[in-house]
Amino acid sequence: MITLKSPRDIEGMRRAGQITAAARELAGKMVRPGVTTLEIDTAVRKFIESQGATPSFLGYGGFPGSACISVNDEVIHGIPSNLVLKEGDIVSVDVGAYIGGFHGDCAATFPCGKVSEEAAKLIAVTEQSFWEGMKFARFGYRVSDISHAIQEYVESHGFSIVRDYVGHGVGANLHESPEVPNYGKPGHGPRLAPGMTLAVEPMVNQGDWKVKVMRDGWTVRTADGSLAAHYENSILITKGEPEILTQVGDLRV
Repeated sequence: MITLKSPRDIEGMRRAGQITAAARELAGKMVRPGVTTLEIDTAVRKFIESQGATPSFLGYGGFPGSACISVNDEVIHGIPSNLVLKEGDIVSVDVGAYIGGFHGDCAATFPCGKVSEEAAKLIAVTEQSFWEGMKFARFGYRVSDISHAIQEYVESHGFSIVRDYVGHGVGANLHESPEVPNYGKPGHGPRLAPGMTLAVEPMVNQGDWKVKVMRDGWTVRTADGSLAAHYENSILITKGEPEILTQVGDLRV
């Protein structure tokens, strides 16, 4: 069942989203050669907790980190570790914060120092595909209209969209209905309505779209070893333009 949020709920989600977005920004500033993914994770956790919130991912389904930090061919769900980042890596950071009964959820891929032209293009196309999808995140369209716009943009630039993992509703629960795929034909799925809150998150591979889960049960890599990027925001469907809930606003890090 899709839960439409009340004005009070939306205020709570804006607060959670602001903290989450600030945590993503903090992580991005830390991505540089010589830093470990565990150091980034620790800073994210301390920041979220300093705001009176709880990391949404910590312990979720047994996940051991406060952020999912995925490097190079890791698509999503990378476990923070003593891995030292090096020049040329690309680093996807997915974070969530829970406060006042609501979750924020967002992600981005950051370059570590100077990266290849192809890696930079992958990061840019992944983020822009989100904004292409936002053109259809409006009252009256359907979920798959967002999905189709994302897929069309990504594939027009020679990259592929991951099929095995999708976006989702977000609110009092980290994952709610409906699912929001990043691929598919337009005109399908639930009709978008004011008060719907969605986490839209393109996951884009440099090569083939197929992925594999590693032995740790979490880390998802590209099957062909190609690079992957991820971009996500929590959004609100309104009667007009969609609202990005995961914005830093006045909360600086």
